[in-house]
Amino acid sequence: MADYHDDLRLAHVLADAADAATMDRFRALDLKVETKPDMTPVSEADKAAEELIRHQLQRARPRDAILGEEYGLEGTGPRRWVIDPIDGTKNYVRGVPVWATLISLMEAGEGGYRPVVGVVSAPALGRRWWAAKGAGAYTGRSLSSATRLHVSQVAKLSDASFAYSSLDGWEERGRLGGFLDLSRAVWRTRGYGDFWPYMMVAEGSVDICAEPELSLWDMAANAIVVQEAGGTFTGLDGVHGPHSGNAAASNGLLHEELLEYLNRG
Repeated sequence: MADYHDDLRLAHVLADAADAATMDRFRALDLKVETKPDMTPVSEADKAAEELIRHQLQRARPRDAILGEEYGLEGTGPRRWVIDPIDGTKNYVRGVPVWATLISLMEAGEGGYRPVVGVVSAPALGRRWWAAKGAGAYTGRSLSSATRLHVSQVAKLSDASFAYSSLDGWEERGRLGGFLDLSRAVWRTRGYGDFWPYMMVAEGSVDICAEPELSLWDMAANAIVVQEAGGTFTGLDGVHGPHSGNAAASNGLLHEELLEYLNRG
């Protein structure tokens, strides 16, 4: 099995640099915010964090490709770093601390690119989660000060906690009925949003979560953390991995029921 320790260590260095840059501008009164063509916001901090990560990767891993939310794909080859500089920009620009930098390394293989390293760093929450293929998932302040993550063992939907981002996307895609049926069938629902539900699935405090529309950079790091914690990460189509344009994550025991509800009209 390949050893990704050096890549994971580099991902932590990249996250440290991004954390410093994003926290420096968090809640800044003069923060500049623009609207992208898809009507989503992007701040100067998003761009600066991605530029910082790209420059460090170009020095440390010059042969690897880089795909980022703000600046697209650069380079080719079997190894590709995937970056979301600030996942949760709407929270970031409003001063809500639930946002994170997502950094993943993906490798080409049978069936396409798959994440092999992932770091999710949420400095305003004082939290970080990470994983490497075959090495487990962890949370803590550093590689040397960490707790291993395990998904929950909740096996009944009526005992499950379900996290999501918002209702709008489900309605727009004709899936609101199934979403509401699921919310009635579970023990508890909460709209935490963005990266956080996936991390809570990985650490066992939430049992299932899903989002109806996502990009690869929203999912790659989250996917490997969930998987290495013993959970299941697929699209709503049931295809494993972060390539379906949407996501469903669970402790594994509830995954088939989760998909069945969310694929109802």
